[in-house]
Amino acid sequence: MITSVLAANRGEIACRIFRTCRDLGIRTVAVHSDADENALHTRVADTSVRLPGAAPAETYLRGDLIVRAAVAAGADAVHPGYGFLAENAGFARAVLAAGLVWIGPPPEAIEAMASKTRAKELMGLAPLREVTEADLPVLVKAAAGGGGRGMRIVRSLAQLDAALEGARAEAASAFGDGEVFVEPYLGGEAHGRHVEVQILADAHGTVWTLGTRDCSLQRRHQKVIEEAPAPDLEPALTDELYALAERAVRRVDYVGAGTVEFLVAGKKAHFLEMNTRLQVEHPVTEAVFGIDLVAEQIRIAEGHALADRPPRARGHAIEARLYAEDPARDWAPQTGTLHRLAVPDGVRLDTGYTDGDVIGVHYDPMLAKAVAHAPTRAEAIRKLSGALERAAVHGPVTNRDLLVRSLRHPRFTAARMDTGFYDRHLADLTAPAPDPYAPLAAALADAHGRSRFGGWRNLPSQPQTKRYLRAGEEHEVHYRHTRQGLAADGVRVVHADACLVVLDIDGVRRRFEIARYGEHVHVNATALTALPRFPEPTAPLAPGSLLAPMPGTVVRVAEDLTEGASVRAGQPLIWLEAMKMRHQICAPVSGTLSALHAVPGRQVEVGALLAVVTEADKADKGDRDQ
Repeated sequence: MITSVLAANRGEIACRIFRTCRDLGIRTVAVHSDADENALHTRVADTSVRLPGAAPAETYLRGDLIVRAAVAAGADAVHPGYGFLAENAGFARAVLAAGLVWIGPPPEAIEAMASKTRAKELMGLAPLREVTEADLPVLVKAAAGGGGRGMRIVRSLAQLDAALEGARAEAASAFGDGEVFVEPYLGGEAHGRHVEVQILADAHGTVWTLGTRDCSLQRRHQKVIEEAPAPDLEPALTDELYALAERAVRRVDYVGAGTVEFLVAGKKAHFLEMNTRLQVEHPVTEAVFGIDLVAEQIRIAEGHALADRPPRARGHAIEARLYAEDPARDWAPQTGTLHRLAVPDGVRLDTGYTDGDVIGVHYDPMLAKAVAHAPTRAEAIRKLSGALERAAVHGPVTNRDLLVRSLRHPRFTAARMDTGFYDRHLADLTAPAPDPYAPLAAALADAHGRSRFGGWRNLPSQPQTKRYLRAGEEHEVHYRHTRQGLAADGVRVVHADACLVVLDIDGVRRRFEIARYGEHVHVNATALTALPRFPEPTAPLAPGSLLAPMPGTVVRVAEDLTEGASVRAGQPLIWLEAMKMRHQICAPVSGTLSALHAVPGRQVEVGALLAVVTEADKADKGDRDQ
């Protein structure tokens, strides 16, 4: 019987594994990088072991260090979670060789399915060996790993070599394996849906197919909103998906939890891959079937048999992933202090963060998963969207507003979504929809208790002015101090203190909850930055300045790129990596590289000056003027 489990992972999934272990009376062991020394998963574990360093390659991807940590901490089992080493057969073998219990499938099954190329061959399919114009568009895809890393859409043959190179580099960095392959791309243009089947198998020959999930809403090939069961699938197609999933399981003698993924186009299912691990979206299956998949994984690892039949499915569940990122700025990841994270009761929140934690640059930008379960899909949508709208998410920019709008979008509510949803609708979903009274409420809360009446108290108070920055736009508001308290034109101030403002607007009372963190102010769901009354002058940037769009590490500078070199518009110059995302910085115009500050390995903050490109005609004019 298992008495102590080490989670070979971090963040949200480690916390989730530990929660089940506590319920079962199992002692828990965490591993942590230096960047995660005070992370939530280390604080909730009974014991934690340091992995020296910060980068995944030197910490969470070091199977030898993790096995050594398990032995040193006295753990008798290892749960891999997802990502990192979860689908690494060599790691599974090392765990078993150390005399530990592996809470996962047999290494042979991982090996058979971990490479997407081998998995396709096992299912009677094969990747494209030679790509022609007739095959376009195609998808370059990492053979190992998942989570959208190492994937590139190619729409012209001229893009293929660069896509292969970029995917190999990203896959090697994320998974330690640079193998990639090419397959037909059936994305938004083909109105494909990403549908998967959750399976659970024991060592005694019993296989459960635990329903379907739809994970079509994705950005950068990474899922954003998932639900179970997948809506509006014809019974015959559902039966086919179950049969294909069970076939994949039995062909590799699979044991444990796993997921078989498909792209559904029309009435046809295309096998994508089998993930030999727990999926990020497993909570929706847990909610619908009323089970704990981690507990079942532990029981299977202990040798117990599953019941002949799985529990009966009930209702509908939807999960939304909350990311520290700005969807309106090409999904740029965000860093900083998460001051507060809370959702209303009745919604499950799986997270690796708590109030006051710092979101760094080293790992995935996912903050939490919010899950709602209800008798019907429509009720689940209403429950989750309402909870997210009322949630307190104070800190860096997140995708919270995008999630609310996505859940309420007519194509989603009608179950007519596909993998091209964000390609087509992102502009509308990220268009500003500001609350016009949020800046005024912030100003009134700030002004609370500052009223001063001296020798001139019989004269009317002069209007006070405050300026705020909201979504990049400046807003100026005016209010006055009166004998009755604070006042503003067009509204009646019913109540105002530092934390709550109540305004009567045309006979309707509205409440504004205020939270202030330095110059950053959150008014309900609106984030504002208070601007100084007399801003300090800043030096203007030279035309053609290239600024870091996100905090991260400079991982590459174009070959032979030096100051004075000629560059062409659109030419890739610098590559940044942060939170498992690689971003390419390109020349904005054709001209001369007049300054280069980026150095491989250097950490940069958002807005840092990386380089300057002087436009060709301006550079020529400067030479003539000298």
